[in-house]
Amino acid sequence: MTSGDLYKAAFPYAADLFALPVEDLDRTAKWYGDAFRLNEVERRDDPVPTVILERDGVQIGFAINGGDPSNEGAAILVTDIHKARDELEANGVETANWRVDERDGKRYQVFFVVAPDGLCYYFHQPIEDAD
Repeated sequence: MTSGDLYKAAFPYAADLFALPVEDLDRTAKWYGDAFRLNEVERRDDPVPTVILERDGVQIGFAINGGDPSNEGAAILVTDIHKARDELEANGVETANWRVDERDGKRYQVFFVVAPDGLCYYFHQPIEDAD
């Protein structure tokens, strides 16, 4: 990660950040490339068709695995929550629920994105980093 990076880390809602369920890898790679500015770094067919996308050294994988995308997604830790929201909205992505969450004694500025494939993303940044 370099000082200009926006994405810092990603954490899956379920067990596998490299197997978020989708129906079409080409459509997925294009949408996340345009919307999240993720770049394709790998495709594989075994054990299921999968595409790995990356930004700022943070990787997220999407797989045709029969899973339910409405129950999946990822939490994306960013270095600048305002920049992340502005960039997504400039790319035509609807953001929602701009709020402050409290977890484990820390406060986070957060917002959500539900992608067209049904996957939900929780963008967050610790408040002390957002000042």
